[in-house]
Amino acid sequence: MQQSPSNHRPLLLRLTLLTVLMFGFGFLLVPLYDVFCQITGLNGKVLNTGPVTEVGVDTERRIRVQFIAVNNEAMPWQFAPVERELTVYPGEMKHTAYRVTNPSVRFMVGQAVPSVAPSEAAEYLHKVNCFCFENQPLQAGETKDMPLLFTVDAALPEHISTITLSYTLFDITPKAQPAATRLPKDSRRML
Repeated sequence: MQQSPSNHRPLLLRLTLLTVLMFGFGFLLVPLYDVFCQITGLNGKVLNTGPVTEVGVDTERRIRVQFIAVNNEAMPWQFAPVERELTVYPGEMKHTAYRVTNPSVRFMVGQAVPSVAPSEAAEYLHKVNCFCFENQPLQAGETKDMPLLFTVDAALPEHISTITLSYTLFDITPKAQPAATRLPKDSRRML
């Protein structure tokens, strides 16, 4: 016994609606994740950047700030903090740097993505100036120190005595090149 096409219409409408809802959810996943991370402090995203109003230095308390450098698996650069650890007073402005070398034989552009642990400390770490704010272009064989100027908010909860600031470095050379200098894949074969 064969069913008429009108019997398939409700099923087709449900499947179409489900497909549209799944696409919408996939499209909204990144903004929803960012909101979730902001609310919960998950992922240690540093949201406090730019100028800071100084409220005084708390010399009664010391905070250890540890620095970690990680290369994404596709990034050949040598990347390390100049100082692996600093002791800071809450409210004190501190300057340090990360050193990077491009050992490859080509021009490359890198981008650093920060993370803070414990994630609860992310809202109290204020980066005033950071190499992670901009792309980092390096010529083949070039070495440079990339600056980091930061302060730890005096309102940091008492139970936090150590903050770890980690940067992961990614190769974004293809994305950073102007569109006019990119050649379509087919035209590269002709050259």
